[in-house]
Amino acid sequence: MSFNQTLEEMKQQFIAHSPMEVQAAMFRSIREQQESGVQYGLQEGQKAKDFTLKNAKGIPVHLYDELAKGPVVLTFYRGGWCPYCNAQLRAYQKVLPEIHALGARLIAVSPQSPDNTLSHQEKEDLQFEVLSDTNGLVAAFYHILYDVPSYLQELMSNQFKMDLAEYNATDRWILPIPSTFMIDESGIVRSAYVNPDFMKRLAPEDILDELRKL
Repeated sequence: MSFNQTLEEMKQQFIAHSPMEVQAAMFRSIREQQESGVQYGLQEGQKAKDFTLKNAKGIPVHLYDELAKGPVVLTFYRGGWCPYCNAQLRAYQKVLPEIHALGARLIAVSPQSPDNTLSHQEKEDLQFEVLSDTNGLVAAFYHILYDVPSYLQELMSNQFKMDLAEYNATDRWILPIPSTFMIDESGIVRSAYVNPDFMKRLAPEDILDELRKL
């Protein structure tokens, strides 16, 4: 089964087994972002914003230091609580040797707290940098940050017993739109995948195809 087929199967399972009010809220959020008219994300040809974030062990990681070693695949995800994010990162882990063979590095960024980032990385046995952007500043630099609407806050609190602000160790309910950017050594975004539909992600084979073009 391909990566995209796996995500589609997860979506169909969600539709088959989730309460209607949960489905309605999730699909409403996706639709509102798609119809907002906002152009999310840095675009191809733009300069990537430099940043410094701490990894799961509390060590600062500088984007431009990593770019000095080769291209970077920079992916933003929602958090370890999101099954689509977990499927995405596991799939990327599988092609990590091929990413390295093409001279590139993979960096994943989420707003979850360092403690949750560490437990997530250990749980999934991820061998690439997983960074914490708890206040969403880097996601904002890349034009993908949004405030979780009140109806989703209520849903997550009541249905899933989850306080996203607490999970992310901040005072706001914020999330990034799932996105993946290919950045070359000069810091230029060579391709960008930004999709408000959190049930869809850039496939691993598409990452490898884009890296081969660099």
